[in-house]
Amino acid sequence: MLRTRLLWFSLGFTISAATISHFVWKDLWVDRHSLSADMKQKFDALEARVSNLESLPHQSSTSEQVEG
Repeated sequence: MLRTRLLWFSLGFTISAATISHFVWKDLWVDRHSLSADMKQKFDALEARVSNLESLPHQSSTSEQVEG
């Protein structure tokens, strides 16, 4: 009788721990994926801005601009 109760308690405890760890792992995985996607989006926007700045014609700061 005691062994049966111990067995069922151990089984229930193991299943509960597995369920909790599954939800924690899933939450961490979603958070990591979200962070990765957010960083990729920000770096793509930054790359587009840098590319846009590089494609602009260079303006030299000579005396022609200051006088004109």
